[in-house]
Amino acid sequence: MAELIKMPKMSDTMTEGVIAAWHKKVGDKVKSGDLLAEVETDKATMEMESYEDGTLLYIAAEAKSAVPIDGVIAVIGKDGENIDSLISQIKGGGAPAPAATPAAETPKSEAPAAAPAPAVDLSSIKAEAILMPKMSDTMVEGTIVAWHKKVGDAVKSGELLAEVATDKATMEMESYEDGTLLHIEVKEGEAVKIDGLIAIIGQKGTDVTPIINAYKNGKPSAAPASEPKKEQVAAPAAASAPAAHASSSDDRAKISPLARKIASDKGIDIKQVKGTGDHGRVIKRDVENFKAAPAEAAPAKGSSAPAVSLPAVVGQESFDEVPVSQMRKVIVKRLSESLYTAPHFYLTMEINMDKAIEARNSINEVAAAKVSFNDMVIRASAAALRKHPMVNASWQGDKIRVNHHIHIGVAIAIEDGLVVPVVRFADSKSLSHISLEVKELGGKAKSKKIQPADMSGNTFTISNLGMFGIDEFTSIINSPDSCILSVGGIKQTPIVKNGQIVVGNIMKVTLACDHRVVDGAAGSAFLQTLKSYLEDPVRILA
Repeated sequence: MAELIKMPKMSDTMTEGVIAAWHKKVGDKVKSGDLLAEVETDKATMEMESYEDGTLLYIAAEAKSAVPIDGVIAVIGKDGENIDSLISQIKGGGAPAPAATPAAETPKSEAPAAAPAPAVDLSSIKAEAILMPKMSDTMVEGTIVAWHKKVGDAVKSGELLAEVATDKATMEMESYEDGTLLHIEVKEGEAVKIDGLIAIIGQKGTDVTPIINAYKNGKPSAAPASEPKKEQVAAPAAASAPAAHASSSDDRAKISPLARKIASDKGIDIKQVKGTGDHGRVIKRDVENFKAAPAEAAPAKGSSAPAVSLPAVVGQESFDEVPVSQMRKVIVKRLSESLYTAPHFYLTMEINMDKAIEARNSINEVAAAKVSFNDMVIRASAAALRKHPMVNASWQGDKIRVNHHIHIGVAIAIEDGLVVPVVRFADSKSLSHISLEVKELGGKAKSKKIQPADMSGNTFTISNLGMFGIDEFTSIINSPDSCILSVGGIKQTPIVKNGQIVVGNIMKVTLACDHRVVDGAAGSAFLQTLKSYLEDPVRILA
């Protein structure tokens, strides 16, 4: 029974692959492990081996065409098997390239003469059409920025042919063919759609007018569909001379790109590696199994430096997969919604904490509960919010809710993720009260006894990573707030005071604002007030 060969996912970020070259043609016998094609991914050109035994009955994606992951690229089955229904399904499902139709219809005696006629004519032309490749998943056309070859120049596979501007970047386009650049269809500065003709490479002196006309007449699939057939017919011919010529003229036939990269990484001279692939082609396993003959240790002339031999490092790749907890799912959902719906902007300010340090030391000498710098930031923020109510507001779609009460959420890290218990009416509580409440809420969170009611109703949030040695960072706004304050650690820094350079204890804070509610001036005014309170803490004790 015929098997569908689909585009495999060859990297973790791959969304589609481009068929760089076919190494089998329709009618060829294929065994499991045989090299079927070369596929360009978003990271490298890789070999695709067959996992099926049989005959290649149909090619659905011609060379240089892009195919999404799991898209059908070929069909392998028994010799002579009828796959008309499969072909119809592939075409009906929007499968790749209608250009493969002539290849599939060739065995049919009833095939109309008009469709294959261009393929027959173009197959005798010793030239290849160079098409605009798809260089990104959103690219629909490319602009030729610069040609690095001119008509008449010799071109080898892998050489830089042109620079192409896509919708994302300007990228280099290498040649996949050996020969002479016979024709340039698209001039510098001109744009052409994906799979549009941009140049022709082939044997010097070849008349390429039929290829140009075929593309101008709206038959761009005719030339590429026939040319692979021409090449594949020549390769397995009984005479050894044509096969040798094909191998020497096409570097891609001698070594795969993946094998070339591995050899380069290992410092292996590819000329010493014996190929076991089709027609003596060097493939991945040849390079990996290669053992270089011991070389005579002869120091270079004029050099007395001893040779350095690096020890072989053996390791084992491993990983653990941890199921995503419900808490983590909620964090992902809420923060993703916040980041991509609320237009964030950030304001950073330095605060001199010299007086705050002195005040904290004095308070802790008499207070029932030890007060932390985070408690002081909570109390100062609450006092600042009373003066700047728009920072204590939230976006409601068609209106802005300005809260008169001040409920400050305090981000606390626990084993399973992050929770934000809320200190309610923080502007009405003393430092000792805030300290005891935060400790109680933190204990509940870490013992998993915190209730949903303890984590709801916040109007402003504070996240403090200063105790971890973080100097400065930004946070994602905790909905429904319009702001979140990121607090860094206190660091001794040279500052200018009364015209003298002295050591100051500086703390950086960053306010993330929802621009739908808070403008830059409002956020800056809030930070100035917060700064004044922390630099003179007596003002928040009243």
